[in-house]
Amino acid sequence: MAIHPIDSRYGTPEMRAVWTEEHRFSCIIQAEVALARAEASWGLIPGEDAEAIAKGARRASLERAKEIESEIHHDMMAVVKALSEVSGEAGRWVHFGATSNDILDTATGLQLKESLALLEAKLVRLLSVLLRRAGETRALVCAARTHGQIGIPTTYGMRFALWASEVGRHLERLREIRPRVEVGKLTGAVGTMAALGKDGFAVQERMMEGLGLRMVDISNQIVPRDRYAEYFMFLAGLATTLDRIGITIRTLQRTEIGELEEPFGSKQVGSSTMPHKRNPIRSEQVSGLARIIRAAVEPALQNNTLWDERDLTNSSCERVIFPEATILTDHILGVMTGVLDGLTINEENVRKNLTILDGIPMAESVMVELTKRGMGRQDAHEAVRVASMEAIRKKEDLASILAGDPRVKQFLTRKELKNLLDPGKYIGTAPEQVDQVILRLSPLCGS
Repeated sequence: MAIHPIDSRYGTPEMRAVWTEEHRFSCIIQAEVALARAEASWGLIPGEDAEAIAKGARRASLERAKEIESEIHHDMMAVVKALSEVSGEAGRWVHFGATSNDILDTATGLQLKESLALLEAKLVRLLSVLLRRAGETRALVCAARTHGQIGIPTTYGMRFALWASEVGRHLERLREIRPRVEVGKLTGAVGTMAALGKDGFAVQERMMEGLGLRMVDISNQIVPRDRYAEYFMFLAGLATTLDRIGITIRTLQRTEIGELEEPFGSKQVGSSTMPHKRNPIRSEQVSGLARIIRAAVEPALQNNTLWDERDLTNSSCERVIFPEATILTDHILGVMTGVLDGLTINEENVRKNLTILDGIPMAESVMVELTKRGMGRQDAHEAVRVASMEAIRKKEDLASILAGDPRVKQFLTRKELKNLLDPGKYIGTAPEQVDQVILRLSPLCGS
């Protein structure tokens, strides 16, 4: 029976597979084989014994390692014994010159390499969707909001392009952190390489080459955890961007706004008691799970504050936060990509919300033009502010109020006022900015 929702509800099969107990065991075994072969290449152990260990690795089992662990209460030594058992006489060389975290942290490096590859491919897919939606809506004028209140117009293309730009930066961050995160080590009990002596550097380099990892420049008993903390902060930053997008979709799907709607299946049920409901449940799920992902940052940072050359307080914590934060980030990345790909824009409601305040949100346009025509900027601001407050109080359109102001009539006719209060004529360089973002980011998608 599943206990954690990752086992039954959240997560993709491919990312869950990276963090299974079985795959973790496989990565540990890979590290042990790479160690033996690296040592053999430098003449530290016989070459035939290294190959015997590699052959035995195909028969090593997680079940046997668990049996041994139940007796000796040391997970890494249990793996060493299980591999030694199936390696014949060569088993005497298994784990030679290594400490537990040489193997465990190197195995983590392998898992992180796989995880980041999956996340990178999915980030590219999300970016591609956002750029497509930005292009489709580059000039679709809509009401912008600051402090939750309608302001001057923007375009939906701008919104999608802003999100695309943010996702593009996450993609760049992912590619930047890979050399710092996809690492392994072979530095021994406290990092001095004492067990391997002068051959330590060469063996470590050869071992990591065999695994496709970079090696640490220096460590104590463990890979310094600032590397892992950076990984968790990347996950948290990405989750927060997805959360931000989800909040916007949820806000604009409110009944009284009704500009956006998540994809909704023909047989989908919105409520167990209110049959009419069409709820933004996917965006809500993204926002909810983002909280869990961000919560991993604090323990990840504390894992870097270990005693002396290390203690064990990071170990139990990392068994939880690595799979949980990674799998959930991968999950909400896929969910939000699907939401954005199938997002419906109700253009009728977009137009309605754009004009709901009878021109009042366009007050800045009038102020700017009055200033251009000779009125002092502060005087123009005050004249338009007073007129806007009166329009709100009287529930009249702004053009009528402004047309009755003698100060305004000196500079603008009613026809000019009407033109200035047209939302479609006050979007500045929004379409051009969208075009620039698409042009700049498309190469990241391979297009």
